[in-house]
Amino acid sequence: MQAMLSMAARWLAEADGLLITAGAGMGIDSGLPDFRGPGGFWAAYPALRGARLDFTEIANPAAFERDPTLAWGFYGHRLDRYRQTPPHAGFHLLRDLAQGLPKGAFVFTSNVDGQFQKAGFPTERVCEIHGSIHHLQCLSDCKGRIWSADGFVPQVDT
Repeated sequence: MQAMLSMAARWLAEADGLLITAGAGMGIDSGLPDFRGPGGFWAAYPALRGARLDFTEIANPAAFERDPTLAWGFYGHRLDRYRQTPPHAGFHLLRDLAQGLPKGAFVFTSNVDGQFQKAGFPTERVCEIHGSIHHLQCLSDCKGRIWSADGFVPQVDT
């Protein structure tokens, strides 16, 4: 293990840039839930435990048509939680490492929580492949436009 860590440190010392790839596990140390199992998901969103819904049943456009109150409650609760949660030290460590490299860093993430931007990564260097919860989009024919959710203040009954 020590040899592998030494090799990784050597590669970082020789790098001129960094590509950071991250998924659900990155936010766990910040206190954000992952959605891999119903135990963690239902613990984070207790209103869905009673409805016996899992992540795939609520995290899709059809949920807004089927039960808009529940869908907005779920997304509003997540949005509020993500806004209130500061990024853990690992985000800042990566940011600081990247700032010392001539070409900086790019982030490719499946996370929608905005933690990299909150930690100081430039928005134009973060690719959120699944989108961002910090944007709103309509379900009807709105030509694919999205809007910032900055002014949206959800009222959520947890």
